[in-house]
Amino acid sequence: MTNDEQSVEDQIKEKGLTAKRITPEMLDAEIVSEQFHVFEGSCLTVCCLTLQNGFTVTGESACAMPENFDAEIGQKIAKAKARENIWPLLGFRLRDALAAE
Repeated sequence: MTNDEQSVEDQIKEKGLTAKRITPEMLDAEIVSEQFHVFEGSCLTVCCLTLQNGFTVTGESACAMPENFDAEIGQKIAKAKARENIWPLLGFRLRDALAAE
């Protein structure tokens, strides 16, 4: 969970908002594996997250100057961007389930 996500979670709880929703914990529970790849000769890091149902989402990170490349930082940024791509998918799933009720 990112600091921004925690801040939003805190606000939701403070305001007593209790309707069904997707939480960061639910999002993280969907991730079953992660893979990272740095393309040879580049500063491009790609993260591929595999979800419980086998669907995959990706995120990427790149730096302009090779001297600034750091694999750990690149992986952190790429994973955060891949995680961001899961929110709309889970939101759709929830809205679909609510519509079916």
